[in-house]
Amino acid sequence: MTDNTRSGFVAIVGRPNVGKSTLLNALIGEKVAIVSDKPQTTRTRITGVLTRGAVQIVFVDTPGMHRPRTKLSEHMVGAIRQSVGDVDAAILVVEAEGAVQEAERELIQQCRSRRVPVILAINKIDTLERKDRLIERIVQFTALADFAAVVPISAKGADGLEALIDETEKLLPEGPHFFPDDTLTDQPERVLAAEMIREKLLQNLEDEVPHGIAVVIERMRERENAELLDIDAVIYCERESHKGIVIGKGGAMLKKVASAARADIEAFFDIKVNLQCWVKVKEDWRNREGLIHNFGLDQ
Repeated sequence: MTDNTRSGFVAIVGRPNVGKSTLLNALIGEKVAIVSDKPQTTRTRITGVLTRGAVQIVFVDTPGMHRPRTKLSEHMVGAIRQSVGDVDAAILVVEAEGAVQEAERELIQQCRSRRVPVILAINKIDTLERKDRLIERIVQFTALADFAAVVPISAKGADGLEALIDETEKLLPEGPHFFPDDTLTDQPERVLAAEMIREKLLQNLEDEVPHGIAVVIERMRERENAELLDIDAVIYCERESHKGIVIGKGGAMLKKVASAARADIEAFFDIKVNLQCWVKVKEDWRNREGLIHNFGLDQ
């Protein structure tokens, strides 16, 4: 590394469903965070690493700021607060129109109290029918804080991302890179595989079921003398009735989810996968600290 290297940690924060995980994936150029149209999809801090020459940005995707209603959601909100306190800068992601929410005010206040510089990323600009609404949105938020920069973007359309990266680089301190230059994420392979399965569950299940689901990889092993990865996964849900929904009539839903997840896992790891999924019930696990810890959701 040269003496001119710069690196730092940057938290991506915002309300649920504003596009934080989509933005992380777009910035990294690979899918390291699952995406769903259901709120509170991200449960823990997820790191994505972008290295461009002498500059390395370690993005930290966080759960959406919300009012906690379970022990799990308390951990999720705790992860947001810890992330804001541990970074060199933050990107506050907001939607292109609407009222300023209390969660956004709280995030701004947290960053201000910790003296963390904040870039305002106004997302989903591709959905605006009237472009003058963008100016209104900028005025709304700049009245609340002195942002390091304001960048309109479309994470889904990859619009404005170069400008966002350029503004982020300006906030990084000089120093060596934290990760090897080819690193994309610090997420263990088992966690990545489990999240890919959970994403397919989120995309296919009824609204009341997904938030009560956790996925744990029991075994992940490449066969000797064969280009094949064996993965055994257990899907935990909170009610017996939910177990039936996850499995589906004649096992149809479970087969659909496993097939879609296997395709994503094979593409990411570049190897054929033998994925076996089982469904078990752990009543009210989101309020049981021991299970939250065992599932790795208190990180």
